[in-house]
Amino acid sequence: MIENVLTGFVKTFPEINTALGAGFLIMVRIFGLKRFAPGLNRKEVPTLAKMTFAITFTIMLVGMLKPQAPPVDASLIYLIIINYICGCLIGYIAYCILVAVDAGGDMINTQMGMSSAMVLDPTSSTQVSIMGKFLGLMGLLIFINIGGLYWILNAFIRSFEIFPVYATSLPLEQLINKEYLVTITSNILYVGLQFASPILIATLGQDIILGIISKTAPQINVFQLSFLFKPVMGAALLTFIMPLLFNVVNEYFLSFANIF
Repeated sequence: MIENVLTGFVKTFPEINTALGAGFLIMVRIFGLKRFAPGLNRKEVPTLAKMTFAITFTIMLVGMLKPQAPPVDASLIYLIIINYICGCLIGYIAYCILVAVDAGGDMINTQMGMSSAMVLDPTSSTQVSIMGKFLGLMGLLIFINIGGLYWILNAFIRSFEIFPVYATSLPLEQLINKEYLVTITSNILYVGLQFASPILIATLGQDIILGIISKTAPQINVFQLSFLFKPVMGAALLTFIMPLLFNVVNEYFLSFANIF
């Protein structure tokens, strides 16, 4: 009885059937975006808030895009997979931009002698370094402050111009520059090294000084001194250069504004 009523309703209002089908695929693409996009992929954000955002954004996009009826020979499974991949690609680019800051924090944490000081990251359910977590959160706040989430959502909306909801092929050449994707992925450690370079140079100088002390005064336990001096000096230097580091990270993010 209910099935007959629904079937008759769909036949009477075909626009609703089209909107529901397109809305489902749009939400699949949003889920792909949330898999990697900074701020949207964090487990600290309540599931209810994520679902509210996904549903609201889907309703807005259905009204904006005004999708047509799906092709007769289209495979639903194939459309789901290809829309999910499209959303993941957009989120992955933003993820690569921010993960360079995390990499710099991990390098600083190691050079400060705090490799054994790890905290649980609820986002990935893994142990991460203290400085990596701190600089990662700092980078995320700066990214949101300069409008990074707006860039991501704007790129997501424009992706429907290149890759419609019911497209049966993924035009990677138009959707994303593959060479640029490889470059930005391979430069993660290089950029992280640039962020961490002041601390790395300072700790290297400290190691040289301690090495000289160990040669001139062998009775001094240089190994224990390094455990004391490295975290203290690293924290003091990081406090001193933090305003400069804010500006560097801010300029680094702004350099990617044109790719979204």
